[in-house]
Amino acid sequence: MPKDLIIVESPAKVKTISKFLGKDYVVDASVGHVRDLPTRDLGVDEENNFAPHYEIIQGKEDVVKRLQNAAKKAGTVYLAPDPDREGEAIAWHVAELLKECNGNIRRIQFNEITPRAVKEALAHAQDLDENLFDSQQARRILDRLVGYKISPILWKNVKRGISAGRVQSVALKILVEREKERRAFRPDEYWPFKVLLAGENPPPFWMDLHKLSGKAVKPGVNHVGTQSEAETLEKALKEGSFVVDSVQEKQRKRSPLPPYITSTLQQDANRRMGFSAKRTMSIAQRLYEGVELGVRGTTALITYMRTDSVRIAKDAQDAAKELILDRFGADYYPPKTRNFKTKGGAQDAHEAIRPVDVSIVPDDVKQYLPAEQYKLYRLIWQRFVASQMAVATFWDTTVLVTAPDTVWRAKGERMLFAGFLAAMDKAGGDEDTELPKLKQGDELALTELKKEQKFTQPPPRYSEASLVKTLEELGIGRPSTYAAIISTLLDREYAVQEDKRFVPTELGFTVSDQLSEHFKALMDVGFTADMESDLDDVAEGKKNWEDLLKTFGDDFYPTLDKARKEMARSQQVTGIKCENCGKPMAVKFGKTGEFLGCTGFPACRTIKNFTRDEQGNIHVAEREKPEDTGVTCDKCGRPMAIKQSRRGEFLGCTGYPDCKNIVNFTRDEDGKIQVVESEKPKVVGTCPECGGELLLKKARTGSRFIACSNYPDCTYAAPFSTGVPCPREGCDGELVEKSSRRGKLFYSCSNYPKCDYAVWNWPVNEPCPECGHPILTRKTTKDKGEHIACPKKGCGYTRPAGE
Repeated sequence: MPKDLIIVESPAKVKTISKFLGKDYVVDASVGHVRDLPTRDLGVDEENNFAPHYEIIQGKEDVVKRLQNAAKKAGTVYLAPDPDREGEAIAWHVAELLKECNGNIRRIQFNEITPRAVKEALAHAQDLDENLFDSQQARRILDRLVGYKISPILWKNVKRGISAGRVQSVALKILVEREKERRAFRPDEYWPFKVLLAGENPPPFWMDLHKLSGKAVKPGVNHVGTQSEAETLEKALKEGSFVVDSVQEKQRKRSPLPPYITSTLQQDANRRMGFSAKRTMSIAQRLYEGVELGVRGTTALITYMRTDSVRIAKDAQDAAKELILDRFGADYYPPKTRNFKTKGGAQDAHEAIRPVDVSIVPDDVKQYLPAEQYKLYRLIWQRFVASQMAVATFWDTTVLVTAPDTVWRAKGERMLFAGFLAAMDKAGGDEDTELPKLKQGDELALTELKKEQKFTQPPPRYSEASLVKTLEELGIGRPSTYAAIISTLLDREYAVQEDKRFVPTELGFTVSDQLSEHFKALMDVGFTADMESDLDDVAEGKKNWEDLLKTFGDDFYPTLDKARKEMARSQQVTGIKCENCGKPMAVKFGKTGEFLGCTGFPACRTIKNFTRDEQGNIHVAEREKPEDTGVTCDKCGRPMAIKQSRRGEFLGCTGYPDCKNIVNFTRDEDGKIQVVESEKPKVVGTCPECGGELLLKKARTGSRFIACSNYPDCTYAAPFSTGVPCPREGCDGELVEKSSRRGKLFYSCSNYPKCDYAVWNWPVNEPCPECGHPILTRKTTKDKGEHIACPKKGCGYTRPAGE
């Protein structure tokens, strides 16, 4: 009897699921997507209802063949990628490639990787969800149309190589608008007051200015605005008296927050541990797929981490109740099981993020987990357990005191019962702020008065946590896309992070302004949010995906044609005059970033670096006085100067361009410059063109190459070969050493561009014993040191380098 085949996304899941399924099943992995739109053309037939053209992703051919061979031998093929829109797309494409090999294909989904959940999914296998796939397909085509159609216009008018994105561009606009608010902001002076008062009963206590002339006081509203006003008020207070106006005491209850959803997990992980959204999702993925826990073996620790629902399964609530009663006591469990309401618009397809088995306490598995996995699991475990516990109760005291033309306020808080806070890192008891016993009419003595000049602050820049929260509130993107949106903005250099806050670059400003001017609908927050809602309607079968794309195209194509004609070359002309020709300087973009260039180019080639102040005004960066290197050019005798390239500092002759001599240098312990002597090139063979010696040389970028000793008379040169054949099927090339524009070494096929196979680490001519990939690589990391690893995505094979 043939075995059934279960296909998951990642090899890590294969290991976890294989552990508890019997011998009647074979578990294999697609290693992510297997088909997609082509990389070198649009891949969408715009004249034929936006019909997509899919092709097998380069490098996935052997995965597809392996799955097809397994499907031929299987009884039933169960497709088990992640239970979301992206997972449904993976399942759909795998089914399309396997349907000729096996017609018995079913879809299974599980929210947690446990024996119970997987077996229950197998018992309730279903057909593929065509609506959910159509929703993902429409999203993919929309993103492809926007990127492929708008990006070339930006290349022409802003800078080559940059891109536009349907969602990323709106996120960029949010950052740019905030920065414009900050630049337009003008600080307002204010003087906050605090007084230390003492009554009959100790201790003295501090009070804040609450009202001035009967109106509430806060920065920017009815505050003490000048030093003169502050001194006048200080004098009146010192001469007047402070009398208790009211004392209010009441019990307050504080309820726990719901368990995490994707966005709140990303926000908390960023605020508490400094994790980026991308890092948080990567760690969570490993906890979901399974980690090694000693005698427990490979165990999944959390449920599916891409969700916008706060719903909790009843068996999970029961397990939490048992743990709370046993660990904390009956008082810490609420009178009835706590449930949370998922907000409107959420898909509610999955549970909240919670521990698979709440009895696995974080400290019990700490020894088996890397620090980042332990921290995130503890965060998820504590939040879930707390969500099912009793309320915390506090005794609050609010005291109002009157003084000349002012009202002062102090608040005291004392914890009566920790409740759910007992499950958190801090129960809050050490934060009690108790006030002395006071009653209405008590006269208090002024012990100390503090006043301080301050200025109102501009709206803060977005952190990862606050940006994710804003995207969620505005309906921009979905839980699975927040991390990718942020990564794209940083990777495209549209924004940088300063003190963990996003600052849009000059390029980001320019791109955002150009798109906002010429693609108003696309850059409108409401339009983007409505599109997300429409895509959700497609997933629910309420809308047709082709009709959605046609409606989008009715506005998009005319706008695109208009932008092609009207978008002008981006040139932000400044009031700064060129020192050589007198023409104004403009902000321009080059390979190394933005700079000021003369508008008289190409007749005048003057360029300057620049900075902006807090109001956004441009200032020419002062050029530092060149350092006296004490090194003389060995070619022409002129002094050598320190110069800067994208790859670092070097010594260049001051006689440039007449003398182009350059050398590398280091500094000794006293900071004195020492020239680095070039190594004598090694002879590695004979030139096939002129018979001269072939020399092994090193380029400035760091990569090695072979060149003829008779250069420049003979220009023969070739990349340095590793001797390892290219592993791509049907290719007869070899892997050769190259370097990126930023100087990072990599190893790519000698048949490029016909074959674009490449790896970052030194290739080893040996097949992977786990996945069969033709080569391995030698790499070095902080945690493992030097080791041998499989370069194939999804395969985790490694071994020490010495073996």
